[in-house]
Amino acid sequence: MAPSEAHASPAATLTVAALLSQARARGLDKLDATLLLGHVLGVGRTWLLAHDDAAVDAEAAARFVGACAQRREGVPLAYLVGEREFHGLNLRLTPDVLVPRPDTETLVDWAIEWLQGPMAALPQPAVADLGTGSGAIALAVAHACPRARVSAVDCSAAALAVARANGTRLGLGVDWLQGDWFAPLAGRRFDLVLSNPPYIDADDPHLAALHAEPRHALTPGQDGLTALRHLCNAASAHLAAGGVLMLEHGHLQGPAVRDLLARAGLEVLGTRRDLAGHERCTAGRRAAPTPDAAGPLAYPDGTVDSSKSEEKTR
Repeated sequence: MAPSEAHASPAATLTVAALLSQARARGLDKLDATLLLGHVLGVGRTWLLAHDDAAVDAEAAARFVGACAQRREGVPLAYLVGEREFHGLNLRLTPDVLVPRPDTETLVDWAIEWLQGPMAALPQPAVADLGTGSGAIALAVAHACPRARVSAVDCSAAALAVARANGTRLGLGVDWLQGDWFAPLAGRRFDLVLSNPPYIDADDPHLAALHAEPRHALTPGQDGLTALRHLCNAASAHLAAGGVLMLEHGHLQGPAVRDLLARAGLEVLGTRRDLAGHERCTAGRRAAPTPDAAGPLAYPDGTVDSSKSEEKTR
């Protein structure tokens, strides 16, 4: 129920306009403050704009002030309001999962292009999402391509609970599995394997700004390429003939990931750029074994220093 009008509650001293003004005076972004107040009051932005003189009771005002303080301390807005839109789907979120970024839609869009293009003749393409978190990638693919058989893996039971609940609420069928990367998929092969793994170096200064999000979903440890390297090396055993591995990575890691794919015997398909024009996703396809795996290989764009990685900005 929307709050009462100011003139209907003469004892009230706090209004929508006053609370938003206070939040902005304390350095909070205007949009963040508006969304937080709308969440607390259970109303939309349009209502707030039309009723800026509406009175807000003390309990709701206190909750709003507390939420604003958390936001200023770096807690993601998505955690405070409990949801985030991703690829047209409204996902519920908790601090157990990484907040999906818009640039990860680059990976989803590329996957859908393959499912609707080169893989269009497959009646039920098998798709795996490794490190699914909130289920964002798996659910977006399942929504866009209903014929696909989508499996999603995460090592965290808490994350899988969030993902499973999102799938149930959205009515999208995904096979949710707990385990480490390919481990729960032993003996199975897939036409398309997708992953947005942790790729930030443990000593990367960007991590400090991401303190509220699960650290294991952000960094694999000292070397930001650790998870990416594992996925590249293990992929061939789980890809069907012509199967494709698509990986999100830091925007300085594109050359290194192309190098890893080539060394793992996969045909490098290229790299897609994110919304800011940075290299963000790279793909490789299962190819026939080379006669001399130890021989010289040609790597697109060479290699980069593996000690460099970037914050998951999308």
